[in-house]
Amino acid sequence: MNPQDMQAITHALDRLGESQLKPYLKFILAAIKRMKEREVPLEESAAELTRLYDQLMRLQSNLTAWDPDPACTHVHIVVGESFAGSMKQALKALGRTETHKLIVLRENYAIGPLGDLDSPEGRKVRYDWFRDNIALENEAYTSLEVEYEKLSLKLERIPEHAEVVLWTCSNASEQAGIRHALHLLRMHGKQNPISLRDACAVSEELYNRPDAYIDYRHSGELPPDKLKEAMVRLDGKGRLGPAELMRLEQEWQDITEQAGTLRIWQNGVVFDVPAHYYDAYLLESLDKVPPSAEDDGFLRATRLIGEAIGHCEQYVGDLFFEYRLRELIYEGILEIKGVPAAMRYYSIRRKRRMDILQ
Repeated sequence: MNPQDMQAITHALDRLGESQLKPYLKFILAAIKRMKEREVPLEESAAELTRLYDQLMRLQSNLTAWDPDPACTHVHIVVGESFAGSMKQALKALGRTETHKLIVLRENYAIGPLGDLDSPEGRKVRYDWFRDNIALENEAYTSLEVEYEKLSLKLERIPEHAEVVLWTCSNASEQAGIRHALHLLRMHGKQNPISLRDACAVSEELYNRPDAYIDYRHSGELPPDKLKEAMVRLDGKGRLGPAELMRLEQEWQDITEQAGTLRIWQNGVVFDVPAHYYDAYLLESLDKVPPSAEDDGFLRATRLIGEAIGHCEQYVGDLFFEYRLRELIYEGILEIKGVPAAMRYYSIRRKRRMDILQ
């Protein structure tokens, strides 16, 4: 091994804290034990170790690009990739990219188990639920451990003097997400000043009129120009006091103690509801959308889900609605034409009475 490679490895390990090193060491020792006892072929163990090496080096490479410099004054924490994209554009338009940094929570906190999310065992339970119930078309949840490590390391590197700004909106995913972010900040011993801001509420106040009204269900719906204006209006506002911080952190604990896999935001509280909560709503939506005459009563799953999302007062996400469609098929309430590999591949209709009697 050349000195440059060894230096890169040393640098990668130095940047990891003890809590981050332990899972890697545990994995390496387990792989060596399997190799030693010939539990798996040597090629398979070597492939596992190679994947671990690639993940570790890729993780450090990503963090190098994020590391804030001493001039950093604000760190914004947002939930969801779409909102993160708008936030990046707004920060650039405001000329703040050097002094304002961004951390993204990529989870949809409205769905899936959240118990013990800060332990490998809890994250494994969450991953297993997505694997068993959500028809994923990519590897978004297979890299859950790597994403969590990246998030933890970014939080650790927030400068002590920087103000942390938590952005949220009136939905279960973002409300639970910012409470998780606050919990993680406390886990990492961060004592930074923390503000809580809602750009959607400000935009509704600024732009809504009796003849032109938008009720934003999640921050990702907010265009960058309106977000920019909302950020300017909210500068210096929303600072959380000790009592508010304690309340929000306790609310995260309450959320994680709920056993459900679907959450809604109602009356200022995130609480779980049964997984079948939207089943009747999906069936009502199906009855309202006329299928094409040539499709023998079948409606494309994508069209139904789009209709359901468009009129739902809560933000849930298309993946959960598609999961419930498949459950209604399994229960014999709906019938299917096509292959349920992904929502674009099949159509559905209510099971006809004659078919039920048979």
